[in-house]
Amino acid sequence: MAIDAIEASSPPCQSPSNFSSFNQLRHFYVAVDRLHFKMETLIDLLGVAGRRPCLPIVVCCNSRDELDALCSAVSDLPYISLSCLFSDQAEAERGLFLEKFREATMKWSQHVAVETGDGHEIDKEEQKSCMIVVTDACLPLLASGESPMSARVLINYELPTKKETYMRRLTSCLAADGIVINMVVGGEVVTLKSLEESSGLIIAEMPINCRDYIYSFCKVQGLVIEFNLRNICLLS
Repeated sequence: MAIDAIEASSPPCQSPSNFSSFNQLRHFYVAVDRLHFKMETLIDLLGVAGRRPCLPIVVCCNSRDELDALCSAVSDLPYISLSCLFSDQAEAERGLFLEKFREATMKWSQHVAVETGDGHEIDKEEQKSCMIVVTDACLPLLASGESPMSARVLINYELPTKKETYMRRLTSCLAADGIVINMVVGGEVVTLKSLEESSGLIIAEMPINCRDYIYSFCKVQGLVIEFNLRNICLLS
C-alpha cells in the first residue's frame, strides 16, 4: 500500500450549497460483505489515506456508541491526529477541536510548497492526518454562524437513511473539491440507492479491482492513493 502524491489544487473553500455543486463532488460506496469486517476495512482505508501529512478527514456516525467504538479502534494509529465531537461535550473543547481541524485544512493547502523544498521542516504532529469523528447531532451549525469543516475526505462510516441528513453532512463537513466514501453492509445498498435517487446524486459503486479504480480517479483529482481492501464485496 502506498500514496504517491496528494496535492491541494486549490485552497480550502466553502462547501457547496446546491445540488449541482454536490454533483461536482465524487461519491463512492464500499460494500463490505459482513458487519464485523467493516471496522477492519476502515482501518485499511485510513492506512493509506491517513498516512498523508495534514490530510483533513471527517468520519460520520449515526450514534454515540458507534462513535466511541470507532475512536477506540483508531486512537492508536500513529499517523492520525484524532478528535471527536459528541453531544455532551464542553463547548470550549468542541470549539478547540473545530479550530484545530480548520487549521489542518489550511496546512493541507500549504503542504505542497513544503514538499517542493522551501527549507521548512515538518514536525511530528504536522506529519499526521487530522481526523474528526462526529455524529449528526454535533455537526457544525451553519445556520448559527459556524463555519463548515471543509474536509478533503468525508467517510460515511454509517449511512444516513434520509436525504436531508446526507446533504447536511456534505454542506457542514466537506470542501467543494472533496470526495465522499460511503461504507455499506449487505442490505444497506438499497438505502444507498434510495438516497441516490431522491437527491439526484450519482454514487458510484467501487468495482472489485478498486485499487486501480481509485488510483485512476484520485490521480485526476490530485489525490493518488493505492490500497487493497480484503473484505470488499461487489453488491448489486
